[in-house]
Amino acid sequence: MKKPGKIVIISSPSGGGKTSICRKLLSPTRKKLGWQFSVSYTTRAMRTGEKNGREYHFVTDDDFKKMVKADLFAEHFKVHLYKYGTPRTPLEKVLKSGGVMLLDVDVQGAKKIKKKYPEAITIFVMPPSVKELRKRLRQRGTETKKQLKVRFNNAAAEMLLFDKFEYAVINKELNTAVAEVLSIINCHHCRTDKMTAEQKKKIRV
Repeated sequence: MKKPGKIVIISSPSGGGKTSICRKLLSPTRKKLGWQFSVSYTTRAMRTGEKNGREYHFVTDDDFKKMVKADLFAEHFKVHLYKYGTPRTPLEKVLKSGGVMLLDVDVQGAKKIKKKYPEAITIFVMPPSVKELRKRLRQRGTETKKQLKVRFNNAAAEMLLFDKFEYAVINKELNTAVAEVLSIINCHHCRTDKMTAEQKKKIRV
């Protein structure tokens, strides 16, 4: 019998490094084993180096509203100045067919998805300090001063919510953080609170 798939929610404040970690996790070998990345929909503009359908599906505000009305999202929320939504169908397919679905979502999105999919693994990634966070956001150079201020204020507040997640990883060095996230995903089923009723029955005298 095929094992059910895993939904892995990787969240962080802007500049925390969740997107970089997801990219590192999706090696060719893991893709062959059914690892996937959930590509969200967004109303924000495409940034330099991004490709439609790879980082995000970029849509107009009107198209996004139509998708919400059709109930196509597992969750959707306005983050900073734009709207983001996680498509429902890919999540359902992974749960049925096996594999691992990585979700790169903000704190609000993580809460909503966890409510709908209680079995999902929640991991919070954060920078070593607020000072480092500010530095990373400035170095990206993708926002205006107004947008940067909004992102930093929201990100600083989100860092305080780390204990709402099952796991927390400090992203000081990317490869180390990737290794820690991978260990969490591989070993999550070993937690005693994740044991099935059948497994518990076998160990009782």
